[in-house]
Amino acid sequence: MAGITRRDLVKAGLFGGVAMATPARSLLAANANSEINVGFISCGGRASGLMGSFEKIEGVTIGGLCDPDEQRLGVASKRFPKARTWTDLRDLIEDDGIDAVVVATCNHWHCLAAIWAMQAGKDVYVEKPLSHSQWEGEQTVAAARKLGRICQIGTQQRSDPMQAEIKKFLHEEQGLGKILSARVNRFGVRASIGKRETPLEIAKDVAYDLWLGPAQDQPIFRNALHYDWHWDWNTGSGEMGNWGVHVLDDVRNVVFQDSVALPKRIQGIGGRVAWNDAGETPNVHMVHFDTGGIPVSIHLANITDAPGGKKSPKHPGPGSGYIAYCEGGRYEGQRGRGVAYDADGKEIRRFKGNNGDHVHQQNFIDAVRARDASLLNAEIEVGNDSTGWCNLANIAFRAGSRFQPKTIADGFPQMAGLADEVGSMLAAHGLDLDGGEILASPILEIDQASGQFTGSGADAANRFLKREYRDGYVVPEMA
Repeated sequence: MAGITRRDLVKAGLFGGVAMATPARSLLAANANSEINVGFISCGGRASGLMGSFEKIEGVTIGGLCDPDEQRLGVASKRFPKARTWTDLRDLIEDDGIDAVVVATCNHWHCLAAIWAMQAGKDVYVEKPLSHSQWEGEQTVAAARKLGRICQIGTQQRSDPMQAEIKKFLHEEQGLGKILSARVNRFGVRASIGKRETPLEIAKDVAYDLWLGPAQDQPIFRNALHYDWHWDWNTGSGEMGNWGVHVLDDVRNVVFQDSVALPKRIQGIGGRVAWNDAGETPNVHMVHFDTGGIPVSIHLANITDAPGGKKSPKHPGPGSGYIAYCEGGRYEGQRGRGVAYDADGKEIRRFKGNNGDHVHQQNFIDAVRARDASLLNAEIEVGNDSTGWCNLANIAFRAGSRFQPKTIADGFPQMAGLADEVGSMLAAHGLDLDGGEILASPILEIDQASGQFTGSGADAANRFLKREYRDGYVVPEMA
């Protein structure tokens, strides 16, 4: 193998051996007193926040910075002048001076960056959503298992001590009786991302091939490269993968105590309305999940309550949170706080938390030092399951067809209420459900063993379980 570099091995997916996956510095990280050098893949907004958390942890150094955008890399370098810098993430993960990697890239890079890093012997903290498609999330879990790496997902509310108190109240104490159903909300006003007549010109200081990575090289007709990639299927997962994963993870954790990995059946309705911009992901999106037990629905809306308005449409419960409807009342939870009400609507208990930030990153470092993934509050398999609900919800939209009342009538009984809610939001903007902008799916069944869709509509849905990758940026099969 003379002349073959570490990068060649990473790209070929050949870092499978235990010896090669455990460089000297990672072995040193097992020592509770050793310094841990953390490298950041991406220097954007979320990465900046995570840098603030990791730099406060005793014994942790921000030792490496990477971003294909030289301007963003330069800003981060001024903040951490002693850190080494790269534009190519492969150079960062090849460096034996880096022990652990934080992946805070666009969604489409999460899995490949995490797998490459683990193949190079690094432990990984990867931002949510774990995956851009369900198949690659499964490969990331398999990589962590095969290579024995510590891998945590950034659903930081898992590390909020408040969550344990809520679970005790709802399940052990039966404070509100049996949980009957759950409603998940993400109501947050966003603006149009614009719609250009000519493709966006990429700045010369952006290594665009690296920025694209696994995604397809397609013209961009929005106004900005950064952040608004969320609303393009090529690189993002919409609000479902942006905020939806946080709140669905809360429900999986608190309501189900992780007993439900994926729903058994789903049905969705939604569309991108009112803005007439270059975005592809829905700005109104509602999905019903059949779990085989407690039914769950998620309600997402990024539009205003009226043209020119500044507020979200009216809705029950918190704007970013969930409601657990119970025999004896309801619990309304959101990041950092929650309130329980009895059947008459009287407040009976209030919970206060810390959002989980800082604690979550400390939890990752503690697991790295101990070489014990069981210590993680959001181990990668947990992250894959929670992300899976979002991926399936997005598939329900993408595999849907133009709204027809019969689709709703033939679906879950709860879908009539979801369709009415969407219709009310549209009416405020002078739009109709049957105006052509709203898609609805039939009931889609998921085989729990294979993760594949079965039955009616399966062919249309299964094609979204795995994406096509560009040469040189293919997610390797690890399972």
